[in-house]
Amino acid sequence: MKTSYDAIVIGTGFGGAVAARRLAEKGMKVLVLERGRRWGPDSYPRTPGDPWIFSDGRPHKHNGWLDLRFFGRMTVALGAGVGGGSLCYSAVAIEPNAVIFDTGWTPDITYDELKPHYDTVADEMALQVIPDNQLPRRFQMARDAARNLGYADRYKKAGLAMNFTEEWNYDLPDAIDVESSTKFTNKQGVEQGTCVHLGNCDIGCKAKAKNSLDFNYIPMAEKAGAELRPLHVVKYVEKVTGGGYRVVFDKLQDGQAIPGEATADKVIIAAGSVGSTELLLNCRDRYKTLTNLSPTLGKRWNANANFLSFASYSGDDDLRQSTGPAIAGIMDFSDGSFRNQKFLVEDDGFPNLILAAVKGFLDNRLHTKTGKRLLQQFEDYIRQDSIGSKIMVWLGAGADAGDAELFLKRLWYMPWKRVLDLDYPIDASKPMYDAVQTMHEMLTEATGGNMLPNPFWELFSSLVTLHPLGGCNIGTSADNGVTDHLGEVINYPGLYVIDGAIIPKPTIHNPSHTIAALAERAVAHIN
Repeated sequence: MKTSYDAIVIGTGFGGAVAARRLAEKGMKVLVLERGRRWGPDSYPRTPGDPWIFSDGRPHKHNGWLDLRFFGRMTVALGAGVGGGSLCYSAVAIEPNAVIFDTGWTPDITYDELKPHYDTVADEMALQVIPDNQLPRRFQMARDAARNLGYADRYKKAGLAMNFTEEWNYDLPDAIDVESSTKFTNKQGVEQGTCVHLGNCDIGCKAKAKNSLDFNYIPMAEKAGAELRPLHVVKYVEKVTGGGYRVVFDKLQDGQAIPGEATADKVIIAAGSVGSTELLLNCRDRYKTLTNLSPTLGKRWNANANFLSFASYSGDDDLRQSTGPAIAGIMDFSDGSFRNQKFLVEDDGFPNLILAAVKGFLDNRLHTKTGKRLLQQFEDYIRQDSIGSKIMVWLGAGADAGDAELFLKRLWYMPWKRVLDLDYPIDASKPMYDAVQTMHEMLTEATGGNMLPNPFWELFSSLVTLHPLGGCNIGTSADNGVTDHLGEVINYPGLYVIDGAIIPKPTIHNPSHTIAALAERAVAHIN
């Protein structure tokens, strides 16, 4: 059968965006299918009634910003939109410790092999660090804690896919305002702005200061001729007699799911660790279209040991939790020097939704000058006196055991239906989480704070991750992996998985940079 496209890319995250651009630049006819919508400063969710949630079960009715998957011991947060996880991540981009490639990976992939691709991604994403004159109070608090514990040499600025200008500082009039952002055109020809510490990195930067994929790789893919279709949910992939693959999807339009399909010589699945694994599980176990997939599919999944702790502080110190880049600094224990566990700690911020709602109302211009003045006074009050001003959020990431499994289960009340589930054993990973929690406690005590209880962890060993990895792991055969070292699915030539699903072990550091580097490496070999 004559195919419609040379390649179909499913997903627009750090794997899909890179693949779409590079394949289109090779002159290939590329179709990109993205389940979420296009987002922009005028459509970012801000108020409680806005489209926050993407429903995996009813995407035609609910196709918002974030897809939350609730499993027994683990909640996984996934981005939904053109740009994938880059829309809701904290813009942290770091090369992991080179030693992580010594075990668990195929011999073809080493740090030295990936280094040129890390450099390419860093250039395309315009990685920077926050200037010294803009350090948020949270950064200073974490740096002081590291110093007080004798770990000053382990604390450093995080590499950020974000734009800064030295001229900005907190003392400027109306400093924390979109109008204070310096506009410029980036190297990809897209208009952006510089960071003015709005604090909404994870829910859409109205200053366009965060270098999410919709400002670099994706526009370059479209300039090269890639056809991008938002609001297209892929159901399954099947082989076509004579070569190539058919991709069957639903187009989400006007509250309806409209069936459709397209074919291509090559298909790149890049729906993220959870999404790509779920799609292949459906192909093998539900639709029976790819029955020769590896029995390791879904296994050796990991959460990169994400762990959140909260601490409270008294006195006059204002941590300004909802102001500044979401994360600015990292304390690195990836060498295993603390309790023989490999992890890192980051200062973490969260957007103030009340403040965001006020800002949203201010921006819609449907108010009088007097009303605007009152709202601005209310905004100042919230910034100074919100509960976030006395709360510190510590974020951990590290090497959990990587022994979890994604699988399809039948619902007892609807046995004909199969849904994704996750078995996340805690025993082998508990020493890691305990070490991270202890470090959080030490950092809090070293700065005069008080830890707040986390009943979800203490009573139920319940966790949240923003760094899901694995499920379609790289291997050397179907006995130990789903794909080869380039992401090509074993037993299915021309079918690829290129995203966090192929990473066979925790990266410890934030994984986006490694996912993009692996994608650059993989697509360089696709002709």
